[in-house]
Amino acid sequence: QVQLVESGGGLVQPGGSLRLSCAASGTIFGIHAMGWYRQAPGKQRELVAGITSGGSINYAASVKGRFTISRDNAKNTVYLQMNSLKPEDTAVYYCNARIATPKSSAYDYWGQGTQVTVSS
Repeated sequence: QVQLVESGGGLVQPGGSLRLSCAASGTIFGIHAMGWYRQAPGKQRELVAGITSGGSINYAASVKGRFTISRDNAKNTVYLQMNSLKPEDTAVYYCNARIATPKSSAYDYWGQGTQVTVSS
């Protein structure tokens, strides 16, 4: 059984910073890509940032230059450093990881979501 556990969300003022973490646990043979998605009320879930096992990174245009994704392969953990936050960044943020297990060479797992609210 694989689980993704997220932490680090909360309430922050515009211009502030938050750091999200997502740790994968369970019987894991390897982790391919990891990423962060977000979903605001009334909107579709969208990719915020992704990072491959080789370290290739991509960002949504709306967060480029403000957010930084990184991963610690030894800890099976992905991070999202969010700076210069704006009210439009308010959303539930979800961690995603494509993981190899004894049952599957690649399966997408999701975290439970963590609320990020940017408001004065």
